[in-house]
Amino acid sequence: MGKLILEKHKADFCVIGGGTAGICAAISAARNGVKVILIHDRPVLGGNASSEMRMHISGADVHNKIKNMRETGLIEEMRLENLRRNPNKNFSIFDTILYEKVKFEKNILLFLNTSCLSAKTKGSKILKVTGWQLTTQKYIEVTAKIFCDCSGDGILAPLSGAKYRVGREAKKEFNESLAPDRANPYTMGMTCLFSAENTGKPVKFEPPKWANVYKSCEDLPYGRSGHEWIKMGYWWIEMGGKKDTISDTEEIRDELLKTVYGIWDHIKNHCEDRKKAVNWDLNWVQFLPAKRESRRYIGAHVLSQNDIAAEGRFDDIVAYGGWPMDDHNSGGIGKREYVKTATIFHKTPIPYGIPFGMLYSKNIKNLMFAGRDASATHMAFSSTRVMGTGGIMGEAAGVAASIAVKKKVSPAQVKEKYIKELQQSLINEDCYIPWLTQEYSGIMNGAQLTSSSGDASVLIDGVNRPVNEISHRLDLKNNGWVKCRLKKSCYVKELTLIFDSMMEKNLQMSRHQKDDQLAKLPVKLVKAFIVKADGKTIFTSDDNYQRYVKIGVGKKIRTIEVKLTGTWGSKKTGIYALWVK
Repeated sequence: MGKLILEKHKADFCVIGGGTAGICAAISAARNGVKVILIHDRPVLGGNASSEMRMHISGADVHNKIKNMRETGLIEEMRLENLRRNPNKNFSIFDTILYEKVKFEKNILLFLNTSCLSAKTKGSKILKVTGWQLTTQKYIEVTAKIFCDCSGDGILAPLSGAKYRVGREAKKEFNESLAPDRANPYTMGMTCLFSAENTGKPVKFEPPKWANVYKSCEDLPYGRSGHEWIKMGYWWIEMGGKKDTISDTEEIRDELLKTVYGIWDHIKNHCEDRKKAVNWDLNWVQFLPAKRESRRYIGAHVLSQNDIAAEGRFDDIVAYGGWPMDDHNSGGIGKREYVKTATIFHKTPIPYGIPFGMLYSKNIKNLMFAGRDASATHMAFSSTRVMGTGGIMGEAAGVAASIAVKKKVSPAQVKEKYIKELQQSLINEDCYIPWLTQEYSGIMNGAQLTSSSGDASVLIDGVNRPVNEISHRLDLKNNGWVKCRLKKSCYVKELTLIFDSMMEKNLQMSRHQKDDQLAKLPVKLVKAFIVKADGKTIFTSDDNYQRYVKIGVGKKIRTIEVKLTGTWGSKKTGIYALWVK
């Protein structure tokens, strides 16, 4: 307990920020064989989706209004894991699942409760960063080849000299019809939520003396209809967009708490419909504001409104979006104008492409980023900012970093020389990239696929989810089978299967949305199956709950057969893909 300790570490890839984007970046890089250090400044992972803020992970499916558009890859893996173990939507259990995913992933070293304080640079590269771990009172120094800022606030921008911007661009800068005529520093504000439960008996509520007072429903946005859903409220408790959403956060939080308690006081004690809330009691109030917008990096490409409108058909596409341009009024709840214009939803193509060029810095050679600090104008950001989209950006960044490390090149050189390898690696890891198809390794050339039902060639058509009216799926009944016969006997490292996890259903864990979310695993998802190689059983499972499944083979074979012996409730199931390498 003497002087403070400086602990030094080295990694190939250092990720700052353990929200959805950072988790996906770290795991995807680690699974591709590089040493990763993840630094996160909170005690739990998940960012806005953690138990500290309890926001649902939204994405291109827009709360499942757009069928078959939800994100796959690591986002799907985490959602299915959560559904298996957390059907009651407990955010602390979700924290634990995310913790396990990172903590016990080979090749990741995790530092929680650690804030990034400084960065040492040389020329146009970051050499190392230093953080302060609150719990151990240690300085943590990390030297790495590539850094990825998924902190949301873009903390490495002011520390490294990376170019960034804050606020709204003028209409003329990117020729964006929805942008303001003049640029301004205003952002979207922050929100503090609350949670309530029906106790089954009358509960009184006495507000803090410092709480705001809203005696009339007309004092609140949307009038009486705005606060009917009292189980979890409310996204429109929003402030701070005309202040600095970094340096003024403490002040903004104080005002948000006054508002939260004032609104609950209104619901319980003043609202004309207060009888509906007689038995309801607060069980949680959010003290860490959930942030929407602050710094945005300037990358090799700045995504704009017009890029989105043109469907984002980039040569370097690595992910996709689809959430509308959801542009919140920076005035927030404190302004009466908010009542009519809380947010404006501008439609986007679904899907639209996200290019790799918006995930690495324009002027710092070894700096990448993903999530809400990625390179976009304010208008484009208003769509890309949601966590589902941020997660698949993070997964793309992590895979790209692994390629950069192995090839000993910069992220920019990955785009120049290895973009196809990046795209194919992502598709092989069940990340959907619109308008691109999967290509298969040499040993699949000439392979013949047969099944107990239907044309099995659909399993290698290169698209592993429904698109438009085409299912791209082989439908089977329980005890159905699929067989792959290679052109000749050869060494097979592993088998990959992609099962039907019912992309048309809502897997989003949310206490805000109505309960159309699945409360158990998709009934068509394969639970039990047997794998045989040249007629001999090499693998069996009776508790599968994932869509994307890899099985080690590790020997020379000619045929491989998969027999499906059970689902999570349906007599029918399906497979999207089967390949070996």
